[in-house]
Amino acid sequence: MRILIDADSCPKAAREMVLRFASRLKIIAIFYANRKIPGIPETQMVISSNDEGAADKLIIKSALKDDLILTRDLPLAESLVEAGNTVMDDRGRVFTCENIRELRSIRDFTVGLAESGLGIERTASYGKKELSSFANSLDRELTRLKSQSASG
Repeated sequence: MRILIDADSCPKAAREMVLRFASRLKIIAIFYANRKIPGIPETQMVISSNDEGAADKLIIKSALKDDLILTRDLPLAESLVEAGNTVMDDRGRVFTCENIRELRSIRDFTVGLAESGLGIERTASYGKKELSSFANSLDRELTRLKSQSASG
C-alpha cells in the first residue's frame, strides 16, 4: 500500500500531514507534479514533463488497487475510481462511483459558466477545519486499506 499524491494543487498543510502519516505508518508516499514542490524529499517526488495532464497520466499508470490516491482533479479522480482505486481529496472527501459523476457534472457546468464569462466567484480557504477533516478521512481510509490488504 502506498499514498500517491497529485501534488500540484495539494495544500502545504495536507502535504505535511501525508508525510507525517506515511512516516508513522511506514507507508510509501509518492508526490507527482510537473515541477519540484518545496518541502518534499526528492526521493518521494516524481516530476513529469510539462505536457498537459502528464502528471495525471503517471499517477494512473502507477496506481495499484491497494493504493490511496489524493487529488482535487475530478477528471483524474473519475478515471481512478472507475478503475477501482480509492481516491480522496485534500478536504477528506472520498470519491466513489456514486458521487464522482455528480461532482464531475457540477464541475463541468461551472467550468462551462466560467468559459462563457459567467464564472462563479470562489473563496477557497484551507484552514484547521479542512485539515482536521482531511486527517480523519486519511486515517480512516488508510486503516481500511491496511485491513483489506491484510485479509486479502
